[in-house]
Amino acid sequence: MTTTQLLADPQPLVYSVAVRELCAFTAKTGDLDLRFTPAPSAQEGIAGHGKVTARRDVASYESEILLASRFENLQVRGRVDGFDTKARRLEEIKTFKGRLDRQSPAQRELHWAQARVYGWLMCEARGFASLDIALVYFDIDSERETVFTESWSRDALRAFFEEQCSRFVAWAQLEAEHRVLRDAALRTLAFAHAEFRTGQRELAEGVYRATTKGRVLLAQAPTGIGKTAGTIFPALKAMPGQSIDRLFYLSAKTSGRQLALDALGELRSHGGGCIRVLEMVAREKACENPGSACHGDACPLACGFYDRLPDARADALAEPAQLLDQESVRSVALVHGICPYYLSQELARWVDVVVGDYNYFFDFGGLLHALTQANDWSVALLVDEAHNLMDRARGMYSATLSPQALKLASQSATAESAPRVKKALSAVKRQWSALNKEQADDYAVHEAFPPKLLNALTQCMQAIGEHFADHPDTLDADVQAFQWEVLQVQRLLESFGEHSIIDTQRQRGPQAKQGDTDISVRNIVPAPYLAERWAKVHAATLFSATLTPMQFHADLLGLPEPHATLDVGSPFRAEQLSVQVARHISTRYAHRSASIAPMVQLMAAQFAERPGNYLAFFSSYEYLEQAADALARQHPEITLWRQSRRMGEAQQREFLQQFTERSQGIGFAVLGGAFAEGIDLPGKRLIGAFLATLGLPQFNPVNEQISARMERLFAGRGYDYAYLYPGLQKVVQAAGRVIRTPQDEGVVHLIDDRFARAEVRRLLPAWWHIDAV
Repeated sequence: MTTTQLLADPQPLVYSVAVRELCAFTAKTGDLDLRFTPAPSAQEGIAGHGKVTARRDVASYESEILLASRFENLQVRGRVDGFDTKARRLEEIKTFKGRLDRQSPAQRELHWAQARVYGWLMCEARGFASLDIALVYFDIDSERETVFTESWSRDALRAFFEEQCSRFVAWAQLEAEHRVLRDAALRTLAFAHAEFRTGQRELAEGVYRATTKGRVLLAQAPTGIGKTAGTIFPALKAMPGQSIDRLFYLSAKTSGRQLALDALGELRSHGGGCIRVLEMVAREKACENPGSACHGDACPLACGFYDRLPDARADALAEPAQLLDQESVRSVALVHGICPYYLSQELARWVDVVVGDYNYFFDFGGLLHALTQANDWSVALLVDEAHNLMDRARGMYSATLSPQALKLASQSATAESAPRVKKALSAVKRQWSALNKEQADDYAVHEAFPPKLLNALTQCMQAIGEHFADHPDTLDADVQAFQWEVLQVQRLLESFGEHSIIDTQRQRGPQAKQGDTDISVRNIVPAPYLAERWAKVHAATLFSATLTPMQFHADLLGLPEPHATLDVGSPFRAEQLSVQVARHISTRYAHRSASIAPMVQLMAAQFAERPGNYLAFFSSYEYLEQAADALARQHPEITLWRQSRRMGEAQQREFLQQFTERSQGIGFAVLGGAFAEGIDLPGKRLIGAFLATLGLPQFNPVNEQISARMERLFAGRGYDYAYLYPGLQKVVQAAGRVIRTPQDEGVVHLIDDRFARAEVRRLLPAWWHIDAV
């Protein structure tokens, strides 16, 4: 269907938009300016709205009023915060922290625009000839209201509404046309390859069923069958029939995002050319002026951002620049002189597929989740390498206060430049020191956050917020870093429960001072947080090669009941992979010194039998170095490559480039690191692996607390959930680097006597044929 045919259609295309999104498009002007911070959290905002409405007269006050209006082919919808029927006053409630008089005129005008549009919706719905409109600003800290009021006639409000709509309606028409063309293209979209690989069709059918039925699917599928294409294609095909607005492909690593972009690029060349695809990257990777604050006085790309945004947005979404990877977005942004990172955030509103990190949807402040809620989108999720989500989510929903951050903040905030902040930080330090003195052991768990310290932190946050509001151009990086740590802790305490613990742990190491103690709100089971995310989407597929046992992942990731499961059989034959257990060697910590000699002998014998490229995985860098040094001394003829601590992406690429079709050597790497998953070394580039560990997390007070909490929440499975399952998951991922195609052949040595145990063997891939040696 062409654009001409669409325009000639007697049934006009209707485009629906939320009031906030309409005004963000039409009423945002001037600079990008992030100085009016910190903003209240979502919970604080909700609580603030509740406190304001609770003060109103119940007999004459309505809240959360759903309204909608039509302008030409544009449907505008929204929810009015509150309406006083006696005073005939509409209220738009905004929560804030800091000083309101530091709010920029552009931000205030945006709030007025939203309130005035709501005013017209109310006049139209209730038949009012006029009404008052109020902006109610509620200070989260002091709980004081500041109210600004305007009086408007019905005709004036309608004129304002129509003016905003007229600025948007041409864009809405283009967006509605794009949606029709997109859905038509997706219905006829062809798979990008001549045929499905073995197992790939089964995976694709499972994803399609789950997406069309609106379910959450947990899919285990082996490495090498093409999981990326096998999930993206069916999800796209399901979108038109289910009226799905957006597809979010979420990955934990850059390599996963690139595979998705490659697959989407192939699909666009097979009939999906009109699909708009956006890659979202971290702010630090997209920033053109590192170290500059995000406002017009500090960064030229923030100056006049919203004035130049319309032209940049139109160029970015014009044909053929619809595969908007990082470099494409950067190119468009710099042509128009605006920030690439924030241009990508704006473009997320107008694309069909977003490829990005987990945090964009699952984190507290995840942009994609916020947009989904604000626009009432119907969304499908694809969660790549989903075995990583548990640890990543734990990190998102945990926070630690470090004494080093407090020290740096105290040094930066002088009595001359920030006397209130200096005093407040000193009060925090006193309470922190008192807590340290009370703690007898190096590690302790608390039933609640220490109340005296929490009170000092709350007062400190108020002082820092007021200081930054008064001095927006002199923000201190060290004070801001400490502020961010505390705000994260405060946010997590709002939802603290059995899923998390509060602990204090004395620091160890050359940089730590005696008595230095970290204070953490540590998430153990992310299920309660993630369950809220699954409830907000139409469908989701979580897929990986290692999701055994599935109930473990379902429990910790909060998957809804019922949810679907799929275990795709391996396309590989047992004859392709020789799996051998070295049951005479123990890699337990107490036995590591004794394990080096027989391990080196085993590696040298395997290399002599079949020279080629191998990877050897260890539980720590220390263990890795001991084994590598021993092999180098005893067998200098064998080439060694070693993973080093804190390898950058360029160094990682150099490491992998040494594995060629003609090279021969052993690469030493850490299990769970950059080379244990997500890398592809087919054919002779990798013919074997040595796994000198079960991958079990270290036995320490924190992990023992995790095990105890798991035991309480999932009766009888504490050790398995805390240690065994996460460890063997890493082992299987690492071993999966060896066989990548149906033509590959290789060997895996499982070096530890515990691999011979039945409870361990049943967690390994069923297609493996295991020999004990």
